[in-house]
Amino acid sequence: MELTPAMQDFILHWGEMGTRWGVNRSVAQVHALLHLSSDPLPAEEIAETLGLARSNVSTAIKELQGWGLIRVSRQLKDRRDHFTAERDLFEVVRLVVEGRRNREFLPTISAVEGAADLAATDGKTPDEVAKRMKETLEIMQMFDTWYSQMARLPRGTQLSMLKLGAKIAKYLPKSG
Repeated sequence: MELTPAMQDFILHWGEMGTRWGVNRSVAQVHALLHLSSDPLPAEEIAETLGLARSNVSTAIKELQGWGLIRVSRQLKDRRDHFTAERDLFEVVRLVVEGRRNREFLPTISAVEGAADLAATDGKTPDEVAKRMKETLEIMQMFDTWYSQMARLPRGTQLSMLKLGAKIAKYLPKSG
């Protein structure tokens, strides 16, 4: 696959963005290449196009499959697996947010809940600290409840709410 300068810029930036989000640069670059590619690509072509070791590409493919961001397919007269990225960016964002919620946010809520429960009953934690832990837990649970409610809405409603968000803000009182 021949990359244009614009494609190279996109892939390089996607890799940098990935590192800022805690994703390996190679994983993010493989995702970007597959996102841009009009055809499914075999791992060898991904490695060659990006100048990555085949082992790095294999690791990236496994991680991206684990997130549900790429799919594997077969082609006639070719024994190799070919990979395609989810093209729908709304779905990509949904998969990433849901994955991070399950891997990071929910375990943190559980840990904060345990610490807040212990602080409330151990007789050693200062009241103001126990109160701060409880408030932290309540806010985290509130965000999670809000997210869960929004995630259950039909996609069209979610898109309408996103578009409406900035418009609503101009009618709300300014904080100062």
